[in-house]
Amino acid sequence: MSAMTEASNLHQRRWQDAVDGVQRRVAGVAPYRASGRIVRATGLVLEAIGLRVPLGSACRIEVSPRSTLASHQRDSERFAEAEVVGFSGEKLFLMPLEEISGLLPGSRVFPLGEGPHENGSARRFPLGDTLLGRVVDGNGRPLDGKGPLADAPHAPLATPAINPLSRAPIDTQIDVGIRAINGLLSVGRGQRMGLFAGSGVGKSVLLGMMARYTRADVIVVGLIGERGREVQDFIDNILGAEGRRRAVVVAAPADTSPLQRLQGASYATRLAEGFRDAGRNVLLIMDSLTRFAMAQREIALAIGEPPATKGYPPSVFARLPSLVERAGNAMKGGGSITAFYTVLTEGDDQQDPIADSARAILDGHIVLSRTLAEGGHYPAIDIEASISRAMTSIVSNEQQRQAQHFKQVMSRYQRNRDLISVGAYTPGHDPQLDQAVTMHPRLERFLQQRIDERADIQETQDALASLVPG
Repeated sequence: MSAMTEASNLHQRRWQDAVDGVQRRVAGVAPYRASGRIVRATGLVLEAIGLRVPLGSACRIEVSPRSTLASHQRDSERFAEAEVVGFSGEKLFLMPLEEISGLLPGSRVFPLGEGPHENGSARRFPLGDTLLGRVVDGNGRPLDGKGPLADAPHAPLATPAINPLSRAPIDTQIDVGIRAINGLLSVGRGQRMGLFAGSGVGKSVLLGMMARYTRADVIVVGLIGERGREVQDFIDNILGAEGRRRAVVVAAPADTSPLQRLQGASYATRLAEGFRDAGRNVLLIMDSLTRFAMAQREIALAIGEPPATKGYPPSVFARLPSLVERAGNAMKGGGSITAFYTVLTEGDDQQDPIADSARAILDGHIVLSRTLAEGGHYPAIDIEASISRAMTSIVSNEQQRQAQHFKQVMSRYQRNRDLISVGAYTPGHDPQLDQAVTMHPRLERFLQQRIDERADIQETQDALASLVPG
């Protein structure tokens, strides 16, 4: 009898455990599933009604099962991902993360979230050492065919801003391996520099040299809005195997949606922040800040924001500092992000609105000259037009005097180049010009450097001291 009672009690406990498990699962399910529907599709923007979610939230849009979607769509081939980029009254403005087909009038829109209270506003992206040596897209999905990143920790893109008074000062020079920069435009750890260049003047090559030669624990490269061919070329030929081992590459090429390009730049910055918060010294290379601004312009104009300066809406100039200010030093004793942002100057116009805005928010700028590049002078750095705002805090007074003297001699020669070229220059009338003419060949040799040549800080200082003693 006792055996039967014990068996009955065991059966009852198992049944109760099963019921409790079902109740727990039911309790975790939302009482209803919120959804809206698409009422208009014009250009890049979709309009939806019937859904109440915050700006920046991610949503899934139901599309025709026969539509052709990307093979890496995660949830189902019947859904495409989009983000809320604006609203007007009860209407939400959505922008797909990638091109979609098979969209029908009245297609349902669901918030992208797992739990009953989630609305998708905090999508999570892979971070950490698992990504070293990998190439990912703006969503954190691998592009290199080396398998998924399931083991990587995930976190949202948004991070709280660092109190500017808590940041460590820029007081230590970082070795970038480029003689002209180490000697005359010295960069400090945690500094944010702009690389201003038109097309075809050696910008990508210079970035690759810095990626290989810079003394940094981790390199994060954001290739934003570049041609797909350039992405492969940068990874294989410019970054190289040595640089790639300690690097993460985030690629959002020109053929991706403007939203994907914006997200790619934010994700690259978030990766750098993650390594910095772990106490690492990070080199962040963003190519390019101009493509980031153009992506924001496309989105802003598509949702009806009025253009301002040369077709750029005001939101563009608000987004630039919010991205750039995330780089820099952490609190004292923590890690750092030393960042180089390329800025494309259309027609080599240094007064382009994006270039002008970037100069105001960055800690210095390096200008590449088309004239120098066409003359075979590489890297084609225009020393007269370039400046590092942190240089006075990180190098000795002697090096500052040497750099100043170097620039003065170069400037003196450049102002009289035409006279020298036509033979109108006569030695003996201007001692300073005579010195500039005599020294110019050696100064040019100092500024030039082969792609496979690395010039460390000590070597650079010795060469500079031999040219222009302090």
